[in-house]
Amino acid sequence: MAKLLQRLGLASARRAWIVIAVWVVILAGAGTAFLVAGGSLASTFSISGTPAQNVADQLQASLPDADRGTGQVVFTTSDGSAFTTEQQTDIATALTAAGATPGVSSTIDPFQTAADRQAQQTKLTDAAAQLTTASAQLAAGQAQLDQAKAQLQAAGANAPTGAADQLAQQQATLDQNKTTLEAQQAQVSDGQRLGSAAAKLQTVSSDNATAVATVVFSKPTADVTPDEKTAAVNAINATSIPGVVENYSASMSSVTVGVSAGEIAGIVIAAIVLFIMLGSLVAAGLPLLSSFIGVGVGALGVLAFSGVVSMSSATVTLGLMLGLAVGIDYSLFILNRHRRQLRAGVPLQESIGLANGTSGNAVMFAGITVIIALAALNITGIGFLGLMGTAGAIVVAIAVLVALTFTPALMSLAGLRVLPKKERAALGTQKHAAAAAPHEAPEHAKKASREGTLATRHPVIILAAGIIALLIVAIPALSMRLALPDGKSQPTDSTEYIAYTDIDKAFGAGTNGAIIVVANLPTTTSDQALTSLEAKVADKLLAVNNVVAAAPAGASADNRTVIFQVIPSDGPSAASTEQVVKDLRDLSGSLDNQLGVTIGVTGLTAINIDISAKLADALPLYLVIVLGLSILIMILVFRSIAVPLIATTGFLLTVLATFGAVTAVYQWGWLGFIFGIHDPAPILSFLPILLIGIIFGLAMDYQLFITSGMREAHVHGMPARKAVNAGLRTARPVVVAAGIIMISVFGGFVFGDLVEARVIGFGLAIGVLVDAFVVRLLLVPAAMHLLGEKAWWLPRWLDRITPDVDVEGAKLERSEEPTESGEPRALVGAR
Repeated sequence: MAKLLQRLGLASARRAWIVIAVWVVILAGAGTAFLVAGGSLASTFSISGTPAQNVADQLQASLPDADRGTGQVVFTTSDGSAFTTEQQTDIATALTAAGATPGVSSTIDPFQTAADRQAQQTKLTDAAAQLTTASAQLAAGQAQLDQAKAQLQAAGANAPTGAADQLAQQQATLDQNKTTLEAQQAQVSDGQRLGSAAAKLQTVSSDNATAVATVVFSKPTADVTPDEKTAAVNAINATSIPGVVENYSASMSSVTVGVSAGEIAGIVIAAIVLFIMLGSLVAAGLPLLSSFIGVGVGALGVLAFSGVVSMSSATVTLGLMLGLAVGIDYSLFILNRHRRQLRAGVPLQESIGLANGTSGNAVMFAGITVIIALAALNITGIGFLGLMGTAGAIVVAIAVLVALTFTPALMSLAGLRVLPKKERAALGTQKHAAAAAPHEAPEHAKKASREGTLATRHPVIILAAGIIALLIVAIPALSMRLALPDGKSQPTDSTEYIAYTDIDKAFGAGTNGAIIVVANLPTTTSDQALTSLEAKVADKLLAVNNVVAAAPAGASADNRTVIFQVIPSDGPSAASTEQVVKDLRDLSGSLDNQLGVTIGVTGLTAINIDISAKLADALPLYLVIVLGLSILIMILVFRSIAVPLIATTGFLLTVLATFGAVTAVYQWGWLGFIFGIHDPAPILSFLPILLIGIIFGLAMDYQLFITSGMREAHVHGMPARKAVNAGLRTARPVVVAAGIIMISVFGGFVFGDLVEARVIGFGLAIGVLVDAFVVRLLLVPAAMHLLGEKAWWLPRWLDRITPDVDVEGAKLERSEEPTESGEPRALVGAR
């Protein structure tokens, strides 16, 4: 493979403009595909097979209109006063305009809804009063009838003929009236119970200063296009409503992926680090340009499929993060090797080929490791997570291809300008400089091996302190809760956050986390029987802990399927709301026994809770798979038992510490003022499993670049402990620079606009910080120093069956060592 990559590098260098033109054409093609076939990005997630999703699918079959997408519009008076009649009229006009836009089925006027509900309550109250009066009249009539019966009995034989029959007829009429009255009273009582159960399900606040309208789309939520949402919003905004402020729920907002100031700052920091490290603007710009080409092709290529595959904004953002970070680092690794070889006197073209065959070989293997880890997310069986992994793997694969072709082409065009001016001048005076081996000069390596590093001078202290520190950082992870973000997680100046908090203040936190209960009822003989059954079900739902309201919200044509809207006491991501969903599901059995009613729970809140639960269940299995994969890959690469165990243990410590840091900041709110966390909340439900996959790939990259140098020095005859120092000192500068670059790129997303991107960027930045600077540069060298020669032990039977992958291209490197004439042996032999 090293030879093949060497030839690829040489071919790219000799046909530089053709290679660059090809990649520009590919970039243009990806952009065109996106413009032609790209669709909208989803702001919600779903997993088929979860209880809530199954109920939603069944509901779609029996009550199709229930699956229509909805959005909320929150109207508030700017001064906190009650809405005037004119303002209510203007709001109705705005909603009518929104209802006329394409894709909108109808709108629900909050004031009309409140008036209808009040009218219904008044009607029930009046009916109850009338029935009370009628009951009193019946009681009086019964008393008179009883008196007449007594008189008739007292008269005995003197009683008028037929009087007894007349009284009996009056009693029958009275009994019939009583039966009718009791039925009417029961019906009114059922209506009042339903009204009482729904009392806290309001559309206009008690102070009449906040109102919530609903926009009902004609298609399911996932199929509503950004243009349809925008048209409805624009129609409302176009209507002048003096003294009223409009804000919109997340379901009314269109998701876009752009570049924020934080992300730009991250790239700028990466550029500064590159310039400081490389000392040349040309050299610093080369990895950046390569990464831009790679991420452009990858991101646009992925977005091109958004028209046929439901894709979340987090999927594309993840691709952008990884594409930028690994694109810069992979190009940097090859460029750094090329610069060292130029300093050693290797001719330009040969140096490019050799760098591509050695460091490029390591880059390809590192990229494959990341790709495998991301693609393995499909093993979880969670569709949107597998899609995120697949998209990320595609972007990383493109970054590898760009590094192996586009980067050599740029290096060829740049020539010696990849070196600082002083070094170029020095090379110009050394016409016959000895072409030393491309790897570090022997004298330098020996010196490096004698000079111990912090990790190897005090290995026991470093190991103990490092492990204890990481375990302390990991402590918050013990209380980590998972959930999907809600409006409270949005920026405080966003319309989604304002709408969410306005609803919270005016109607209670649970109104933002409404739960849909689908009740399957037995056949009812009349509307009165249906109302009675609905009231009994509502009573049972309201009796569940932390439920404040429950009301029917629609029924199928045969009245066999009824939807209940249930309002919990707390928001959608609260632990109590999660318990409410569990309790409602547990209630189904007793309802079936008592009323012949079975219920299912669905709605966005329940679906998100089920998604978080399934992701949590998949986490241990995925972690075991990744740890096993880590050990197998490291055995294959380093032909050792101890090194894979050290590397895997280090990875596990990194993951635990990262989880702890994320929990402390985002769930506990520590240092929230720095990261813009105004409302601490549970952790993004797919973050832990995503971090495991990505950090695994990146951790193996750093392990590869550091430990391969140690192994190569040891293979060349250096004692194990000295080889640790030599390998560490050789790899440390580029690993430090690569780590800072990745932290900068990932950290830039922490201050971006997308909520999911913020926490993902923070987790990845902390993961790289811990893994690169603590685990790989301190703990791994310390552990290997303590093990000495035992670090490289491998059973003979395993040694025989393990192929030699030669990741660093050592065989190619040895074949290129200079002869006495100063030219590489391979070149001399080729003549």
